Amino acid sequence: MIGVDERVTTEEEIAGSLHKEYVHEEIHEGDNAGKDAEAKQRILYYTYAGMAMGFVPFPLLDLAALAALQLRMLHRLSQIYGVEFKASVGRSASSSLVGGVAPVASAAPVAASLSKFIPGVGHILSYGTLLVLNGASTYAVGKVFARHFASGGTFLTFDPEAVRDYFAEQYEKGKEVVASLKKKKKNETLRDKGDQPG
Repeated sequence: MIGVDERVTTEEEIAGSLHKEYVHEEIHEGDNAGKDAEAKQRILYYTYAGMAMGFVPFPLLDLAALAALQLRMLHRLSQIYGVEFKASVGRSASSSLVGGVAPVASAAPVAASLSKFIPGVGHILSYGTLLVLNGASTYAVGKVFARHFASGGTFLTFDPEAVRDYFAEQYEKGKEVVASLKKKKKNETLRDKGDQPG
C-alpha cells in the first residue's frame, strides 16, 4: 500500500517518471502543449493515488475517498487550463460522467466495495478488484476532462453523453496503465528486496 505521505512527497517524481512510459499520445505544438503535458502527468499521479484508495478498509468509505480524490484531480486540471472551479459543479459533472454515462464504471466498484462486508475473503477479493477499477476510472475521468478543458470547455458546458465513447476507450486504456503500474511497483519491490543483505 502507498501511504498518503509518500504520495504527497513523491508527486513530481511519480508524474515525471511515468509520463513518457504510459502516455503515448503525441503532444501537438500550440498554446496548450505545455498545459497538456502537465495535465497528463497529473492524471498519471492521481491514477496512481486512486489505486491506493481500494486499501481503505471500510466499505463505501473507500469510494467516498476516491470521489474526493477525483474531485481534487479535476480542481488541479481546471487550474492548469484556467477553468473556473466550484466543488459542487465539479462533483456533479464527475458523477454524471461516471454514474450516468458509464454505469459499469460505477456499479462494479460499489459491488467490490460492498464485498468487504464478507469477513476475510471479502477484503482480499475487493482489494485487487478496486485497485484496477479505481485506477482505470480515475484515469478515464482525468482524460475526458483534460480534453474538454483543452478544447475551451468548462464545467458548465460539459456534456457527459458527448464523451461516452471516449470515456469507455480511456477506461479500458486506464486498465492497461494500472497493470503497467502494478508491474512496475512489483519489479521495484523485488529489486529492493534483492538489494538487501541476505
